[in-house]
Amino acid sequence: MAGKFERIRVKIPFGYKLMISYCVFIIIPVLLVGQIANQVFVKSTREQTYNNIQGTLHQMSENISYKMEDMIRISDMLYFDTTFNSRLRFTESAWISYDTTINVLIPKLETAVSTANRRIWLSIYLRNDGLREIYDNYSYSDPLDSNKRLFDIYQYDRLEDRSWYKLYPKEENYGVTLQWKQIEDDVRNGRISLLRRLVDISSTIKPEEIGFMRINVSMTDLFESMDYNKIGDGTALYLSDSQGRVVLSSGGIQTTVFKEKELRKNGDLLIRKPIPQLGWDLIAVVPAQIVEKDTVKIRNLTYLICLICIAIFFVVSILVSRYFSRRVSKIVSVLDSFQEGEFHKRVSFKGNDEFTHISSALNDMGSNIGKLINEVYLADLQKKEAELESLHAQINPHFLYNTLSSISRLARFGMLDKLQRMVMDLAKFYRLSLNDGRNIISVKNELEQAQAYVDIQKIKYDERMQVTYDFEPEVVRYETVKLILQPFIENVLEHAWTGDYIHVRITARVLEDVLEFKIIDNGVGFPPGRVLNNTGGQDLTNAGYGIRNVDQRIKLHYGSEYGVTLFSRAGIGTTVRIVIPLVKRTVAEGRSKTLM
Repeated sequence: MAGKFERIRVKIPFGYKLMISYCVFIIIPVLLVGQIANQVFVKSTREQTYNNIQGTLHQMSENISYKMEDMIRISDMLYFDTTFNSRLRFTESAWISYDTTINVLIPKLETAVSTANRRIWLSIYLRNDGLREIYDNYSYSDPLDSNKRLFDIYQYDRLEDRSWYKLYPKEENYGVTLQWKQIEDDVRNGRISLLRRLVDISSTIKPEEIGFMRINVSMTDLFESMDYNKIGDGTALYLSDSQGRVVLSSGGIQTTVFKEKELRKNGDLLIRKPIPQLGWDLIAVVPAQIVEKDTVKIRNLTYLICLICIAIFFVVSILVSRYFSRRVSKIVSVLDSFQEGEFHKRVSFKGNDEFTHISSALNDMGSNIGKLINEVYLADLQKKEAELESLHAQINPHFLYNTLSSISRLARFGMLDKLQRMVMDLAKFYRLSLNDGRNIISVKNELEQAQAYVDIQKIKYDERMQVTYDFEPEVVRYETVKLILQPFIENVLEHAWTGDYIHVRITARVLEDVLEFKIIDNGVGFPPGRVLNNTGGQDLTNAGYGIRNVDQRIKLHYGSEYGVTLFSRAGIGTTVRIVIPLVKRTVAEGRSKTLM
């Protein structure tokens, strides 16, 4: 990743870097001043807007409170009328009840309704069973929209089972207890009700409830002053109850729930004005684009100034840096060539300034580095070939010593037939091993060489040794470093015995972009501490000589990502995995037997 970024930096012309640095140092102060001015202006605009709208909301709230106080004043006409309340309790005779209804109750209700400055619907519920009911059937229509009488008289049993009545405060604080609430069909018809008891205060212990009144008024009438046009186009007014539900709205998006978090997230300006009588809030919403419409001008002006500065300093920077950028570009071009391994490229400048000295030193450096690389490459190549030859030369005497020892034992015991077969297999093994002096051998010959070694060992171990082969046909198309299988088979026979029998399985297959060999045995496994990482580690310091020899030869020829990996567990066995790259076969082959 660091190299990638380095290449990107090199490709940017020096003159542009110089130009950009100039521009940045000029633009930052301009942007900073513009941002501060913009923030101050926005803050001032918001404060001014907030104060103006707050004053408007205050006027609206006062207007709403006045209308609500008017409704309360009407209820006071009945609540505090002691004569009216006392007459509601008398039930001595039918005549008194009739007289109370005709001469007291109906006139009082008519007076209360007519006194209101707006259209209201008054309902009275009485405990006095002697007073008859007077009401109309509105057929599911809104009484406020009818031309009929706007007051009704009901018996108390129509009230007692209603849920809103059960929730009404039980304790009566004389002259204070009342409630504004939307009940029954109020929400559907756009009304709100003023609920209040009628009490008899003749009792000195506790005011006695003798009736209940409900005054309905239209929400549109009561909140007539709630008009978003008084705040401005594009704004909105919401009347929200204590649960955050929108009771009434003017302008904006029609919704049932006030989404304060969403509006604040959008940057809208929210101003609340409580309505104490209801416990509701009158909320003004001013969209962010309206609040900041004046700030757009100064922001655009700031951007324009910045663009002008950029353009001016861009031109100036090009004129000033062109002379230097051309020379730097030539030097960078030479360095890029050096990085790609081309050390013949040269650069020259006229004059006697610093660039001339740099170009001269760069030309000398390129010439010297080219010579040194060629010398080091040749020396390293020779060293690597010598190491490969040395490693290969080390393994042949090791195997030959073991085989000659076996031949000596056969001769001592007079086993001439076995001795003959072992000598023939040994000759075949070394014919394939010599490979005309080449270190690279075809995979086919390598596998045949391993089979020849197994045939030699079978003469020695007979039935105590069993070997199975699993070779994919396509592996013969590739080549490998020679003698990479035999040392591991020999290692199994030398160290893996658990008793009188050993089984070895040899596999060869192509896996994506590598060739994989495995030698698997069911022997004793490596003892603890012999191999540092028995789950696939590459540290073969504690492994045997033959294992290290094969691993070093593979790494020297193909690279450190290839080589030998051991998997072993004591008492279960060992798996040797050898991985080399896929290299198509180029060596010539002699005739040999078919792979098993």
